[in-house]
Amino acid sequence: MPQFSLYEEEYHPSPLQRTWREFTSSHIAVLGLFVLAIFLIFALFAPLIAPYNPVEQNIDSLLIPPSWETNGTISHLFGTDALGRDVFSRIVYGCRVTFGSSILLVIIAMLVGVSIGTFAGMMSGVRSSVVNHLLDALMAIPTLLIAIIIVAILGTGLVNSMWAITLALIPQFIHYTRSFVRSEMKKEYVLASKLDGANAWQLFRHSILPNMIEMLVVQGSLALSIAVIDVSALGFLNLGAQPPLPELGAILADGLDVAYLAPWNVGLPGLSIFLMVLAINIVGDGLRSALRKRVSH
Repeated sequence: MPQFSLYEEEYHPSPLQRTWREFTSSHIAVLGLFVLAIFLIFALFAPLIAPYNPVEQNIDSLLIPPSWETNGTISHLFGTDALGRDVFSRIVYGCRVTFGSSILLVIIAMLVGVSIGTFAGMMSGVRSSVVNHLLDALMAIPTLLIAIIIVAILGTGLVNSMWAITLALIPQFIHYTRSFVRSEMKKEYVLASKLDGANAWQLFRHSILPNMIEMLVVQGSLALSIAVIDVSALGFLNLGAQPPLPELGAILADGLDVAYLAPWNVGLPGLSIFLMVLAINIVGDGLRSALRKRVSH
């Protein structure tokens, strides 16, 4: 029986509900979110999902084909590598290392970059000009090249490569945050808050930060895809994660030696990296479109 209401009340969804409704209207964005959720589940529950130890070697199971091939077996879904290690287990743990470390370093880079960028955007005069030119110079250098230079100074390893990529991503967040804050500081609602006696922290928290969400979503998704590529690239070049730690780029490099005999050792980790980056970009574009539609409505 429908609920009786004496007053006809209009339903006004919250901003989060409106954003989700606009996001789910795009089937491609929902598919990207589903794929990204699979990688996130792999990263969070790798020990529960992986059927084997990713670094355990088995000389009796060398280069077993994937289960969908004629000589394959269901006990090794994605086959095994040249040392008898289960490829599916290594990819699951590789998603944990690659995707998990990328999320962590992007969060750190975003927090540091937004803080410094906000401070730089509220500055004026010579200091602001110096910061602007310095950031423009750093932005002209690819993040992977900066990361390689920093790794060459700090040394190889997953932790050092994470610090290197974080330091390489921070200038991007500083640059975009500074440009956004400087444009917002000229708008009437910020000037009105200044006339009301709001200090710099109150201006940022109540006036600038709520309007910065779209920019942070766009730059965060872009930085996450760059981080995944850079972590994988450094692992592939043997500058990041070191064996036997399973990381998608390192797994891809290990499979090159037997690429002609066992192409799945190269194709499957490479496909995982491709799908991860593609899903991140699709979800980022979907969120950006949903936020813009929500604001326009």
